[in-house]
Amino acid sequence: MSIKLGVPSKGRLMEKTFEWFAQHGITLSRTGSEREYAGAVTGIEGIDLVLLSAGEIPRELAAGRIHLGVTGTDLVREKLVQWEQKVEEVRTLGFGYADLIVAVPQAWVDVDTLDDLDAAAAAFRAEHGFRLRIATKYHRLTRDYLRFGGVADYQLVDSQGATEGTVKNLTAEAIADITSSGETLRANHLKILSEAPVLRSQATLFRSRAAARDAETQRIMSALYDALGLDVRNRVAEA
Repeated sequence: MSIKLGVPSKGRLMEKTFEWFAQHGITLSRTGSEREYAGAVTGIEGIDLVLLSAGEIPRELAAGRIHLGVTGTDLVREKLVQWEQKVEEVRTLGFGYADLIVAVPQAWVDVDTLDDLDAAAAAFRAEHGFRLRIATKYHRLTRDYLRFGGVADYQLVDSQGATEGTVKNLTAEAIADITSSGETLRANHLKILSEAPVLRSQATLFRSRAAARDAETQRIMSALYDALGLDVRNRVAEA
């Protein structure tokens, strides 16, 4: 019996995750080409490495097909309804920082807060006859945030590509998207509302609540937690 550890299959998240585990004496490696999603774990026995896209990892955790997974907080909370019942945060990893924010055109000089956005949305509908469009890939989180902030007269439109370009391309009037530096937003003449972000995200190690657990998997999990310096009670700790 082994436990399955899901890790992002490419890019900086994969590299930083590999580095983080290596700092704790556990080597993660890709065993095939970049087109093959096979990996290996050395430094501890009983763990199988599964390379997945960061967006797939929440689903695989919720289904119990992997026991542990590294992905962004934003993806877990967006993709999983009542996420706390399906996964448990084990540890934040100290990289992959990004904020989910709402941004509007820089030309909207009178729109800086959610109250301002609500007023602008009402005025927009009165003038144009349809609701102000906010482009995003994060429908659940954005909808909850805007409802809590009292913004009513808007519609969310799905963004499958570069969300920052939707305003320039006239397919949306505002956006809700992940940003780390804000440079792309500024390049597209957008500004972030002067409110707390929708969510502050970072790479996090999650444990599935649905994955099969027996004495052997518990033993392996305890050995892994010991190697990583984690409390076996699964409390979140800062990296």
